[in-house]
Amino acid sequence: MNRLSAFNSPLLLGFDHFEQLLDRVAKSANDGYPPYNIERIATDGLRITLAVAGFARGDLQIAAEDNQLIVRGHQKDDDERVYVHRGIAARQFQRSFVLAEGIEIAGAALDNGLLHIDLVRPEPEVVSRIIDIDAGPPGSNGKMSVNTDQQKG
Repeated sequence: MNRLSAFNSPLLLGFDHFEQLLDRVAKSANDGYPPYNIERIATDGLRITLAVAGFARGDLQIAAEDNQLIVRGHQKDDDERVYVHRGIAARQFQRSFVLAEGIEIAGAALDNGLLHIDLVRPEPEVVSRIIDIDAGPPGSNGKMSVNTDQQKG
């Protein structure tokens, strides 16, 4: 069955990856563990806070893969303990956040069972360039000519 895409317009060239990002977001939104907050901490900064009570720093891993922030947690079972009742499960998790182009991970800290991950979006540098127009049909000389003189502004 073909799915109707919002990005199938001929005016939206090169936006195919947005559909893939939306699919990733939809898949990761289904799992509610661990709970998290996202807050704005500056005009160019965000903080993601995950509730990871019971996880030590060595049990957690943060990775940036292909414009995606992935937080993984894995606790090891302690075979020496004998539980009469076990209501707190040693549970593995993976939580993913899709990051916009240009967002950087500034750092992470674990404090009282809360994992804080700070994100920064630096101001993008505006670059313009002049494109030379060749005479004749496209590709007649086997390559396209692009003027690499860049002007910032």
